[in-house]
Amino acid sequence: MVTEIRPPRPDEMTAYYRALPFANGLPKWEPADAAWHGGPEPWPPPRAPATAEQLDEWAAADVRDESFHPVATFVDGTCVGASATISFEVTVPGGGTVRMAGVTATGVIATHRRRGYLRQMMRAMFEGALDRGEPLAMLSASEGSIYGRYGFSPATRRTRWELARHEAALLPAEPDPGSLELVGATQVKQVWPVVHAAVRGFRVGELTPPSGHWDGLSDDADGTNGPLRYLVHRDRHGEVDGIANFRLPWSSTAGNAGTLVVEALEASNPVAYRALWSLLIDFDLTRTVVAPARPRDEPLRWMLTNPRAMRVTRQSDNLWARLLDVPSALTRRAYDTAGELTFTVTGDLMCPANNGTWCLRADNTAPATCVPTDRAPDLTLTLPALSSLYLGGMSAHDLAYAGHITPHTDGATGRLARMFRTDPEPHNSFGF
Repeated sequence: MVTEIRPPRPDEMTAYYRALPFANGLPKWEPADAAWHGGPEPWPPPRAPATAEQLDEWAAADVRDESFHPVATFVDGTCVGASATISFEVTVPGGGTVRMAGVTATGVIATHRRRGYLRQMMRAMFEGALDRGEPLAMLSASEGSIYGRYGFSPATRRTRWELARHEAALLPAEPDPGSLELVGATQVKQVWPVVHAAVRGFRVGELTPPSGHWDGLSDDADGTNGPLRYLVHRDRHGEVDGIANFRLPWSSTAGNAGTLVVEALEASNPVAYRALWSLLIDFDLTRTVVAPARPRDEPLRWMLTNPRAMRVTRQSDNLWARLLDVPSALTRRAYDTAGELTFTVTGDLMCPANNGTWCLRADNTAPATCVPTDRAPDLTLTLPALSSLYLGGMSAHDLAYAGHITPHTDGATGRLARMFRTDPEPHNSFGF
């Protein structure tokens, strides 16, 4: 038996896709309520297996996409496992960006599971990312128990919340100098990249969009869900500074009738943000607003006369992070609190260069430094714990309480928390 872990050739891309669950109509998400789904059911139904024409179309598109880096497992020439990374840039604390490998589309066919193929593909993808100068990997975990063994750990969260229209009164505010407009898909495709770029400049955790990210927006109905509608906000100069995609799905049950689902909403300033929500939470002939895949710290809550009216109905982790090059990643983000911290990283079997003791210095007047040191560490932490802390959204205290961080000097955990934490929490608005 001959086993190869390598990128598939262009003529092997169709076989590559046949190894992936979503291309075969198989489950691709664990059976739990999905915070990214706006419907009343836990998650959308699986789609039908891809046709030969669809497989050929996907294969041709991916061959042309230079940001897409597939890897596969071949056993005696047959593709039995597949995965890939997509090259992104992610906004980090301080407003800078870091090149990142987004792990996506991963699967091993049922007859070849538990033979170490996924680990070998992960190792190959990590090596490829480091060769491209990507010191960070991230993914959206379809199952919570798989990816920790490869060094990934939750770094951002997302929530799905609901708001009854009769409870959706807003606190008084200054009049909006701008305007709202309902537009079609053709127009909104042109302005989404502009608004997203503005938001990405200040939102930690936001990603550069992949090529063609908004090409699928349409004015056509999607079964009983109805068509997407597009609401834009213009500032006093007529420039679009906020967008919302929303839907008014039909329901066969009285309990779910009159629901408005906000599938995406972004604004580059508080005025546009409030204006968009003020219309959506008071839309005619509706009873309930549902907003999936939203940040955990949604500012709208603080604009309501009754903040308790916004009820979180589902919550989950979102991006999982994995540092591939500890010093490179840590020196590419900023730290609001100046300080010096010596820490030991342990247990990274896949990127062993990360193991050892490091001295991190940040003084806010120059880029941070992170160098090897022989000094006694202030604390010891696992690579997954450091990866969770990287974007600044997770609690060092909780990780220490759970045994992932061991302090050796007084106040070390608090110093770690103050240096790494960011406000607001990191968030990214789309999966991959």
